[in-house]
Amino acid sequence: MKKILSVLLTCASLSLHAQTASSEKLVQYVHPIIGTARMGHVYPGATVPFGMVQLSPETDTASYELNGKYNPDVYKYCAGYQYEDKTIVGFSHTHFSGTGHSDLGDFLIMPTIGALQLNPGTADKPGSGYRSAFSHQNELSQANYYKVKLDDHNILAEMTTTTRVGFHQYTFPKSDQSHIILDLMAGIYNYPDKNVWTYLRVVNDSTVMGFRQTNGWARTRTLYFAMSFNKAFFKHGYKKYDKREVYGGFWGKFNKTENFPEIAGKQIRAYFDFKTEEGEKIKIKFAISPVSMAGAMNNMQTEIPGWDFDKVKNDGQQQWETELHKIEIKGNQETKENFYTSMYHTMINPTIYMDADGQYKGIDQNVHKAEGFTNYTTFSLWDTYRALHPLFNIIEPKRNADMVQSMLAHYEQSPEHMLPIWSNSGNENWCMSGYHSVAVLADAIVKGTVTDSNTANKALDACIATATHRDYEGIGEYMDHGYIPDEKSGVSVSSTLEYAFDDWSIAQLAKKLNRMDVYETFMNRSANYKNVYDPKVGFMRPKLANGEFRKGFDPLTTINEGFIEGNSWNYTLFAPQDPKSLIQLMGGNKRFTRYLDSLFTMNLPDKYFAETEDITRDGIIGNYVHGNEPSHHVAYLYNWTDQPWKTQERIRMILPRMYKPTSDGLGGNDDTGQMSAWYIFSSMGFYPVAPGSDQYSTGSPAVDGATINLDNGKTFTINVKNQSAKNVYVQKMVLNGKPLTGLLISHSDIMNGGEITFYMGSKHR
Repeated sequence: MKKILSVLLTCASLSLHAQTASSEKLVQYVHPIIGTARMGHVYPGATVPFGMVQLSPETDTASYELNGKYNPDVYKYCAGYQYEDKTIVGFSHTHFSGTGHSDLGDFLIMPTIGALQLNPGTADKPGSGYRSAFSHQNELSQANYYKVKLDDHNILAEMTTTTRVGFHQYTFPKSDQSHIILDLMAGIYNYPDKNVWTYLRVVNDSTVMGFRQTNGWARTRTLYFAMSFNKAFFKHGYKKYDKREVYGGFWGKFNKTENFPEIAGKQIRAYFDFKTEEGEKIKIKFAISPVSMAGAMNNMQTEIPGWDFDKVKNDGQQQWETELHKIEIKGNQETKENFYTSMYHTMINPTIYMDADGQYKGIDQNVHKAEGFTNYTTFSLWDTYRALHPLFNIIEPKRNADMVQSMLAHYEQSPEHMLPIWSNSGNENWCMSGYHSVAVLADAIVKGTVTDSNTANKALDACIATATHRDYEGIGEYMDHGYIPDEKSGVSVSSTLEYAFDDWSIAQLAKKLNRMDVYETFMNRSANYKNVYDPKVGFMRPKLANGEFRKGFDPLTTINEGFIEGNSWNYTLFAPQDPKSLIQLMGGNKRFTRYLDSLFTMNLPDKYFAETEDITRDGIIGNYVHGNEPSHHVAYLYNWTDQPWKTQERIRMILPRMYKPTSDGLGGNDDTGQMSAWYIFSSMGFYPVAPGSDQYSTGSPAVDGATINLDNGKTFTINVKNQSAKNVYVQKMVLNGKPLTGLLISHSDIMNGGEITFYMGSKHR
């Protein structure tokens, strides 16, 4: 009996320990302010996982255009916020996270007191407009909660969200002149003619509806809204800043500037006036919809029927808590802050793009209804196919399956009959090279995230159609020559390399579906990367249509050398689908290892990236550019040489240099979560070098341990023995009780549950 009691007590103790470990609040380690300075291009505001609303402050109004030319200063404001700025212009409802180009910044709201000012003013003279000075000492940024004191107006601004609704709470001083400004002109990457048309209708003394159509990065984008106050406004009005209208109809019969029920035009700011007592809270629910004003109102009524701000905040933070617990790590405070903020950043984009009833605006500009799946947008695929979507196949398989369905819906609705390249808000913007949606589809199907055979075959057909679309960015020449000639494209080499990888991923999908004729065709195409390698100089370089390499070539230059966002020294290593053959192509193991070493140790003079926006010293180690994506697999290539320990050494060197829990803690644009996904994988000790494969390459874990809680109810545990800052070298690995002899683990090893143990040491083996 004593023995049974002892066993029961032991089991109870273990159960209690497990509950204690898993019940730690992980939201406390999320600091959205990380990466808001300099190059990170993330925002500090409120959002829920994959939410359609991203409610965040704007700190300037830089225009995309200046004196008829591109204004380089606008690049700093891709997310609307720069940590070093001293003023806040207002709070907008849509933002990209970590991009190197931008749009959005819709529907800016700003609370003010005193004499009404409808212009934003300037940063050096905040009193000249409605903007306000602020201090980081009076700012708090958490998952789904942002708070800041607007010093010039003595107003405390707080905000939280649901998937489709932004919830504002402004604590006013006593005033007979309290205003809420709704700026329908403001936007990110804005310019005078970006607004195509704007409409606003006052439904009653506390409800407003409207829409705005813009022509920006997304060429034809209409977003609808519904806005509700918890208190009636006693006065409202508008000001139009349109150029002189050629024809304005007969609306001049009314005084439309004050207390009129509607307004329409291209450039409009509206205001709503209140009388407030000391400490009175004016609350605003602001819902958006891609379909209609009625859809926006239904979104609001569905998601926030009442006015309990704290409940909405807490519910959203609980959503984050659930998502963050999909990986539970062991480590110090700094490690947890880096890790869980990275987790947070990976779960912002892609974003849900449909109303609560399932309706959304398709790329054909028609209204569709998502049947059996959630429709997503914001597919920055040149970035995210590398690690973000592979991460989703482990911790977000249902969402990633829905993202696959969203891409197939895009294909079906696309006038060009192509899968997405870089899509957002029912638009394709064609940004960057390659057609990397095929890698996302292949990875999801090869790894079993998508199992339906009809969907899988439909996906393969869409991949083939996209990869054979001859008039898209040199695909015809690529098919005819086996490379894109230099005369035909300014990014001929990088596009050739990226197409070759995409072809390989299509081949893996075809093999999975036993469509071997397709497999053979695309496997042959996947070797095309060899066609732009010049053995005389040892680099990939531009090649002319006559088969000769272009003369006058500098492998360190990022401009006009045939590459996009990178130089030849980095891009020469871009054949992640075929490392063994790449090593032989480049002269064998010894020379290849020297080449890799030089990448990390050489000095890249400033002149070689002086003309680039997205590559700065922040993200460079030697000539290795971690702040941009094409090199994210590079440190793992040592695993195919006779010095795999250098992968372990490089990973543990990159992690603390490129990721810190500070406002400038990201070494480059987070690129909708790709930089953060690299951190998550690499800190756990493995990485998807070639998406479309079911294999992960091992590295050197930086956490003290981790447990991946899988959707299928199983867990995969990562144990790390003798972990320390000096013990970066793996002495041995044990997978499910058996020594791991190679440097690869499979997707099924993870998804079937089990454990891997890394034994670490200070000397390489």
